[in-house]
Amino acid sequence: MEYVIPELDTTSRQLMSQERPKKAKMLVVDDEPDNLDLLYRTFRRDFHVLKAESGIQALNTLSEEGEVAVIISDQRMPEMKGTEFLSRTVPKFPDTMRIILTGFTDVEDLVEAINSGQVYKYITKPWDPGELKAVVQRAAETYDLLKQRTEELRRSQAQTALLSAIVFVAQESTSLEGSLEPIATAFGKNFLADGCILQLVEGSTLSTSQGVYSATGALDNWLKSDPLTQTAIASQKMQVVVNIPADADLSKVSHYSDSGIQAHLVMSITLHGETLAVLSLQWKQPCTLREDELLLLHLSAQQVALALTCSRYAPAVAARSAILA
Repeated sequence: MEYVIPELDTTSRQLMSQERPKKAKMLVVDDEPDNLDLLYRTFRRDFHVLKAESGIQALNTLSEEGEVAVIISDQRMPEMKGTEFLSRTVPKFPDTMRIILTGFTDVEDLVEAINSGQVYKYITKPWDPGELKAVVQRAAETYDLLKQRTEELRRSQAQTALLSAIVFVAQESTSLEGSLEPIATAFGKNFLADGCILQLVEGSTLSTSQGVYSATGALDNWLKSDPLTQTAIASQKMQVVVNIPADADLSKVSHYSDSGIQAHLVMSITLHGETLAVLSLQWKQPCTLREDELLLLHLSAQQVALALTCSRYAPAVAARSAILA
């Protein structure tokens, strides 16, 4: 069977297309200002370049800025050698590519650093700009590949956990209301949402039965007055806006500004044309949703519909089994 991802509204597609990849971060470290400026000018077009004049300053920069794709560090610096500085970045940023610039031959330090995985490459001074650019390009590609594989593994594990949670609820839940919170929690964690609500629908109206997940504390439920939710119920199509402050209409809706929600996805949970519930995923930052994530949402919604149906009839089935026993 071929599964088709539900259509998104025009606004959502436009907002998604506006998301552009950001430049990768690079940190350059050298105690000589001229070298530092040269490194900055060499790579500023392709990277967001951070500068530091010592290992200590570089460590402080990393603490403030977080992970970078590539670090280029001079070896001979006061207070802390380049290899020592780079070794201290490994535990917190294992995927970062580290490159040493050295103007002298210190084979023992360099070989040990490379063998231990602390340094990706070393370049001798004076460096050739073409050679250095080629090394950095390969390093950045390696970093991207590592992050991609790590993310793919995380997604695979999270998706397995999500589907397992839905199946578990279908098999073990003894009431419809009791099944809502576990499912909302599974969706919220899988999609790294700040909040998730799974709320039952009666006819075309939201009921009082709901399951709530919040990563940041209490979560207000304003779905009854939310235009995206109303459209999702009426159309039975997924509604998503990934950048609410940039949306001319939703940016004026008070509950978005009051709650700080900047991205919202709502979808109907349906079975045989009947809307059983709505699922609301909420983020406090603008976000992007990949095609594989939308497909997972579509497939998972079908599983949730079956799980809710099983939970709805679980008490009657249990009572009948008890009578027959």
